[in-house]
Parts: sequence; C-alpha cells; structure tokens
Amino acid sequence: MSAKFEVYLDHSGQHRFRLKAANGEIIAVGEGYTTKSACLQGIESVKANAAGASVVETDD
Repeated sequence: MSAKFEVYLDHSGQHRFRLKAANGEIIAVGEGYTTKSACLQGIESVKANAAGASVVETDD
C-alpha cells in the first residue's frame, strides 16, 4: 500500500484531509474547509508544493 489522502467530515461539518503513510500512520492533517471541492483543492496544493518545499528550523 502506498501513501494516501483521506477526505472526511469532522464533528463540526468541516471537510478535512489527512495524509497517511504506507503503514497507516497519519503524517499530515489539513485545515477545515467549508466545501469538499475546496478540500480537494487543498490536497492538490500540497501535492504541487511539497516536493519543492524547503525545511526551515525556527526557535518557537
């Protein structure tokens, strides 16, 4: 099994996604979206931008 995005409704009716690794572990969670379409667009944004994203350490 490979990694997968799961789309679901949370308890408040917001559409959300989570990215699960091949072993089933959740490795990322998206924000709440008012529509499923917007949620799917969020997934596409992650797919398009994650490969070129840099890693930045902060002192939070």
